[in-house]
Amino acid sequence: MSEEPTTESTDAPKSTPVVAPDDVVSSIKGFISREGGSAKAVLQPIGAAGVRITLVGESGGILGDRVVPDTATAEAVVNAVEGLETAEWDRDLTSAANVKESHYRKMAGWVAGQKRFPKARNSAIL
Repeated sequence: MSEEPTTESTDAPKSTPVVAPDDVVSSIKGFISREGGSAKAVLQPIGAAGVRITLVGESGGILGDRVVPDTATAEAVVNAVEGLETAEWDRDLTSAANVKESHYRKMAGWVAGQKRFPKARNSAIL
């Protein structure tokens, strides 16, 4: 029996390096410079929209965020920005986070300007 040389493909698919988007990197650098030179970043997948990079600034704990397409891009952004480190929502970080009053109004949407509200539908059982 003669052995024929086998041509096994050992070439793994080459992955292209993920590049952090310049606009996201520059906006986060601006945030960090306003917040004392460093910040924590919590990477949170938000479904088809991508990954939210939630920022908590060093001085004052002001919140900021940016959304990128995927986790690899989010990690590339964290690696590209000096003074930014990945964190998790733990007791220390949530205690440090400080939400501005204007942020509450912005997130309330149409409710923020209302003077009258309808009665709660479950008010009879309360």
